[in-house]
Amino acid sequence: MPGVSLAFLGAAGNVTGSATLLELGGRRLLLDCGLFQERKYLERNWNPFPVEPSSIEAVLLTHAHLDHCGLLPRLVKGGFRGRILCTPATAEIARYVLLDSARLQEEDAEQKRRRHEREGRQGPFPELPLYTEEDAQRTLPLFTGVAYGQSLEPVPGARVSFHDAGHILGSAMIQVEYGDSAGRRTIVFSGDVGRWGKPILRDPTVFDQADYLTMESTYGASLHEDPASIQDLLAEAVLSTRRAGGNLLIPSFALERTQEVLYYLSKLLRAGRIPHVLVFVDSPMAVEVTEVFLHHAELFDEEMRSLMSSGRSPFQFPGLTMVRTVEQSKSINQLRGTAVIIAGSGMCTGGRIKHHLANNIGRRESAILFVGYQAEGTLGREIQEGARNVRIHGQSFRRRARVLRINGFSAHADREELLRWVSGLKSAPRRLFLTHGEPESSQAMASLLAQRKGWQAAVPSYGETAVLDQ
Repeated sequence: MPGVSLAFLGAAGNVTGSATLLELGGRRLLLDCGLFQERKYLERNWNPFPVEPSSIEAVLLTHAHLDHCGLLPRLVKGGFRGRILCTPATAEIARYVLLDSARLQEEDAEQKRRRHEREGRQGPFPELPLYTEEDAQRTLPLFTGVAYGQSLEPVPGARVSFHDAGHILGSAMIQVEYGDSAGRRTIVFSGDVGRWGKPILRDPTVFDQADYLTMESTYGASLHEDPASIQDLLAEAVLSTRRAGGNLLIPSFALERTQEVLYYLSKLLRAGRIPHVLVFVDSPMAVEVTEVFLHHAELFDEEMRSLMSSGRSPFQFPGLTMVRTVEQSKSINQLRGTAVIIAGSGMCTGGRIKHHLANNIGRRESAILFVGYQAEGTLGREIQEGARNVRIHGQSFRRRARVLRINGFSAHADREELLRWVSGLKSAPRRLFLTHGEPESSQAMASLLAQRKGWQAAVPSYGETAVLDQ
């Protein structure tokens, strides 16, 4: 097929905003359409889409994290009318993710408008939401569920299939095949590569052949802690905070990370390694997503299926409260003693975690436990790196709370796991592109591939186009 190219429209030279445009003989497919979350790239969310949205025939969505699906309402508002193809679980979860994002966009815009009005100044971005709940609602009917392994043809001459990525519930790696029998080509898009031996989900799919490969490299320069240490570190975080008499705040993504934290907390409680403490999941979206998990038990690994069938669900244990209303959320801060508060957003860029931070970050007896990646420029990254003063809801707070971190929770493959995944290929791809990583991580992964396998990998920059077949 002549005229095949990839344009890297996001997550190129940075981590968030995943979007890759695949052109096949003039037909356009978009791989992901994510929100930029690093502060220095936020303006990209407001920019016109690099190509006419109506010219895109389908979106192939790897999973429902906001940095992969969060700009879909903007794409639809701009004129996209094609199908959004993804797994059924992703379609179900994306509904909550996009509606929640839209509500936060509207709330944040209103808060900024009022604050700027009081301060008599204009902010760097429009005092309007990036998109509204109505925009998100118009996006939802475009979702079409595709089972793992099912093959379909979104544009003539291109066969697409989704394969379990082992990253979050419903996450997929996407394989695109095109050309005739004399010149058949395969492109594999890794999406976010999961990890082996993680709880709840199955291991990531490994491919043995790809002519072209785009691979994420978020942790291409680092190794995660041994997952076996998670229970010890989490138990110590709970016990030390309880001894101090404060609250343990866990900023957490509503999707996957929250459910995994609950998995380990329930395991520690049942083993008697931590006392019964009040545990709050203060995120309506996390509550809804947990229900989606229960709808898709077919995606669980063997251990998780055994736990569920024996009545030991990690999502139900004494002391656990799923918080839905604002009133319930506010009442948490009136409690005495120690509570574990799991709330979004995972990078502290919005949501209820910011209210809990405002109430606890100045308390020496409280602790903030990070269990996920904190992108450059986010509030979470500032706190994690030891900032003594931070701004929350327009006010300055002195940080006195302890800052803790557990890296082993990551749902992303680390350096060696990425190498393990790509080593499933029996031969080097014609072209290999490293995306979804900060420059040092992507370059480190490229060096590792050259050193260990003798493969050359390109690290595309934002907006770069690579021609695959003439």
